[in-house]
Amino acid sequence: MEYRHIKIPTTGEKITVANGQLKVPDQPIIGYVEGDGIGPDITKACLRIWDAAVTKAYGGKRKIHWCETYLGEKAAGLYDGNYCPDETLKVLQDLVVSIKGPLTTPVGGGFRSLNVALRQDLDLYACVRPVRHYAGVPSPLKAPGKVDVVIFRENTEDVYAGIEYKSGTPENEKVAKFLKQEMGAKFFEGAGIGIKPISAFGSKRLVRMAIQYAIDNGRESVTLVHKGNIMKFTEGAFRNWGYEVAREEFGNVTITEEQLYNEYKGKQPEGKIVIKDRIADIMFQMMLLRPDEFDVLATPNLNGDYLSDSVAAEVGGMGIAPGANISDNCAVFEATHGTAPKYANLNKVNPGSLLFSGVMMLEHMGWKEAADLITLVYPEVVSDGIVTYDFARQIDGATEVGTSQFADALIERINGGVDLDTKRRAQQELLAKERKQREIRRLLQPMEEMVDTGRVPHTVGDLMTHSLMTVSDTESVEQAMHTMTDNNVSSVVVEPNAAGEWGILTRRDIVTKVVRNNKSPASLKVKDIASRPLFSVPAETSIHEAATILADKGYSRVTISQGDKIIGIVTETDIFNAVEKYGAAITE
Repeated sequence: MEYRHIKIPTTGEKITVANGQLKVPDQPIIGYVEGDGIGPDITKACLRIWDAAVTKAYGGKRKIHWCETYLGEKAAGLYDGNYCPDETLKVLQDLVVSIKGPLTTPVGGGFRSLNVALRQDLDLYACVRPVRHYAGVPSPLKAPGKVDVVIFRENTEDVYAGIEYKSGTPENEKVAKFLKQEMGAKFFEGAGIGIKPISAFGSKRLVRMAIQYAIDNGRESVTLVHKGNIMKFTEGAFRNWGYEVAREEFGNVTITEEQLYNEYKGKQPEGKIVIKDRIADIMFQMMLLRPDEFDVLATPNLNGDYLSDSVAAEVGGMGIAPGANISDNCAVFEATHGTAPKYANLNKVNPGSLLFSGVMMLEHMGWKEAADLITLVYPEVVSDGIVTYDFARQIDGATEVGTSQFADALIERINGGVDLDTKRRAQQELLAKERKQREIRRLLQPMEEMVDTGRVPHTVGDLMTHSLMTVSDTESVEQAMHTMTDNNVSSVVVEPNAAGEWGILTRRDIVTKVVRNNKSPASLKVKDIASRPLFSVPAETSIHEAATILADKGYSRVTISQGDKIIGIVTETDIFNAVEKYGAAITE
């Protein structure tokens, strides 16, 4: 296909996607956008570094064939003022993998952010932001090395869907009237209105990608970050759909945090990934207080925007924060900072954000050797005090260099020889040691660890007892009593009868129906006094809703169902103990 300005290299092959898998040739064609402002400075430096790492890692067997594409101000100059030409979108999709510098969004009505345009037009539904600390990089934390997390932010929904109605407009008044008169909503007159859509489809595909990443990269856990205690039908649903994906699609390799503590006593089984969830405000605290407890985070759009930038500040700031926008068939890696026009063409700024976005790109392509060369030599260069101005002013005795000179220093270190195997082995040994330490803490003080790492139960699934004691209809009541006594439980679940109905037998049943009537437990069958049918609720039922059900119906317990199966039970005592332990936070 002929393009107006973009020239596809005549050498190299295009990356393809087959059956959901990336097929990367040894000579791939990769698209790049220089970007605006400081974009040309950092892009030129990074292209040299990436090429040097690939050459060194593969001895010339592999090579990237770069294809320049155009967005932003450079595109406007070529395409008659069009900042986002259609042919660029087509090429980015066709090449499958590309990388871009920072872009300016033109000022004026009718212009949307170029980054938002890319995400929406190419359906790049996952914004992926790895955040880790590199030795030598200035940080406000005492132990920044504990930060090593990958954030998967949903990119297309939430308030970023752009469904808004300005105060005073006819559209706003129409929506406000409907909400108040038809839906009974209450809010102040003249309020601006925004709609927050969060769907099962959007949530599940984001969480699916996050879990698969954790599997592919040997991560310990995936944490669903949400504000579902307040926004139950949007962010609460995001949480529930996330657990659903883990259970139904990855059940053979995932366990919940509740299972980790209750079934495995804090010892994580080999080959299993723990699925957690945290309220968003607690997650911000945890990334300061206990960041090493978290590996991969999956979040709705707005939470992820806040969280990825704030965590980046812990390890050196946006200047070295990498990122990517990814779909099932296309990936655009990007510098996450702005264009900084006052530094344009001064050969001054830190190329770290774009550099490490390129490292992400190499890892995405499966070229981990080249990626590791960069990540392993980078801290050595910084620790030697060879840095750009932003770090130089924070490091005593540092040697301030320009963008291109910093690239020279990295390339010299790459070409000087790096013992990848030894460095990787040291990293793995350190990782194993840290994981063992966390496991020991969970084993020795499970309750304290749950509280200290921000785990607050919000649903009956969080509180339920999994190890159900069951009896059959045909057993005697006396046998059922022995089961209760031997297992120190106050009730047993009764297996389904011929009609498929589950039942329950409690100590109260025995007192009121057997002892009170002066009958013999040995002569009665369980079916004679068991209560049927069971009242069950789904695992995602909130603790507040469960407490309301118990109070309204006069029950002391409810069973937890999944489809037509009973998978657990929650009692008044469980709820009482949870409130005593965690406070009102569990029912907010």
